[in-house]
Amino acid sequence: MCKLCWALLLGALLIVGAMAYKFIISGETLESSDGRQSLMLEEGERDLVLTEMRMFLDAAQKIVQAATEDDAEAIAKAARVVGRAAQEAVPGSLMKKLPLEFKKLGFDTHAKFDQLAMDAEQFGDPATSLKQLSVLMQNCVACHAGYRVDAIPAK
Repeated sequence: MCKLCWALLLGALLIVGAMAYKFIISGETLESSDGRQSLMLEEGERDLVLTEMRMFLDAAQKIVQAATEDDAEAIAKAARVVGRAAQEAVPGSLMKKLPLEFKKLGFDTHAKFDQLAMDAEQFGDPATSLKQLSVLMQNCVACHAGYRVDAIPAK
């Protein structure tokens, strides 16, 4: 009886491990024709991810503009919009489809925008903000080099 219990426990752990790998680490991706990982998302999920990316780009433009105007308050405001608070809008059903490395890039990008906002508020140095933005945008480049977002065809 005890051997059966251990076998069942081991089987359950293997299933949980496989599910954790699928939903937390690997996500739902395919190799695309251009060598990047294709994130296969429902149309609404794809729209959400692309909207977030456009918000990153909009914030970057506003930060650069504010830096040219020596406006630390505007830098902080633009960065804060896409900080960690913005990632709360991402549903769990989408998060499970995203591979771990993509999630890491996204979380790090939101965190870096928050740090940029805090430093702009505290130090008010546009040159520092631009340096931080330059580092932050390496995440954008890495993401776009490694991933593309495709919609799952409607059934």
